[in-house]
Amino acid sequence: MVQNNVKQAKAVCKSIRTSSRKLNLVAQTIRGLNVEKAVAELSFSKKRIAKVVLDLLQSAISNAENNHNLNIDKLVVSEAYVGKGIVMKRMNARGRGRSARILKPFSQMTIVVSERGE
Repeated sequence: MVQNNVKQAKAVCKSIRTSSRKLNLVAQTIRGLNVEKAVAELSFSKKRIAKVVLDLLQSAISNAENNHNLNIDKLVVSEAYVGKGIVMKRMNARGRGRSARILKPFSQMTIVVSERGE
């Protein structure tokens, strides 16, 4: 992908088993960072979903290196955005013959890395 002479590579994950709100908290921590710092940030994060985001970031870095011939040392996370996915609906038995709905949301995430200009 080339826009305005900026070389970019991206990776998309379409079914992450968490809410988009929780996933966006992790995406905010890496947005705009150098990829080395972003990998370190995700490696030491206490959030469960950070492991999935780390795999997605590694995929974007690999795409940049193998598909677009970009220099890994100059890569920056230019975009990291989150969208809603499907919502699984389940029922939970409650007292007196009632039931309660349980929502199990999925999210999708896109990470775009670009080569930093001099």
